[in-house]
Amino acid sequence: MHDVMKQSMKQSMKQYYAQRAPHYDRIYQKPERQQDLQSVSAWLRHALQDKHVLELACGTGYWTAALASVAASMLATDINPEMLEIAKTKLGNHAQVDWALLDAFDLAHATALSGKDMNACFAGFLWSHIKREEQQAFLSQLRAVLGAGTMLVLIDNLYVEGQSTPIARTDLQNNTYQIRVQEDGSRVEIVKNFPTDSFLRKKLASFARDIRIERNQYFWMLSCVLK
Repeated sequence: MHDVMKQSMKQSMKQYYAQRAPHYDRIYQKPERQQDLQSVSAWLRHALQDKHVLELACGTGYWTAALASVAASMLATDINPEMLEIAKTKLGNHAQVDWALLDAFDLAHATALSGKDMNACFAGFLWSHIKREEQQAFLSQLRAVLGAGTMLVLIDNLYVEGQSTPIARTDLQNNTYQIRVQEDGSRVEIVKNFPTDSFLRKKLASFARDIRIERNQYFWMLSCVLK
């Protein structure tokens, strides 16, 4: 039953982002977030400069575009072909970027990774969608596939009262959920967690070293090295 529910939630998330793809970049156009977005972009470019980067859940390629000119190479991936098509259109045939349809939770079977020599992994706004009880498995597969010494970089949302979508409910594992409204008026419940620094450090301690966390008003940023 748990596996069935897990697959159902995963499929719901996939469908949610497939439908949202044409309108997704609106989140990057909010005037009040521009200064923080510039700060995150500068932080990322510094952290991943000259790295061979696996990008998970690249979405419409907003962060791919920000990193492409400073990374040594990038493999930008997403589970949704709708998102990838938008990202490809945005960047064109960039010499530093390859693309692949990839499930971030099934890296062990990803043929797209074959022969790739990557020393960094970046995921923007993915961690908040991973249930707390599934985060350890996610980190385990990253370490198994990418190996010790790989840099892991995460960025995600902070909850801002009055601006973030309200929390609809909290489950027994303390995962929080939001109700998102699609363009067609349909309502979708999604996992959206907002971890504290201490929670992130405890969760990553068994898998990584050199954990560094920064926050601004709207976003948190984390870098570490898998061990």
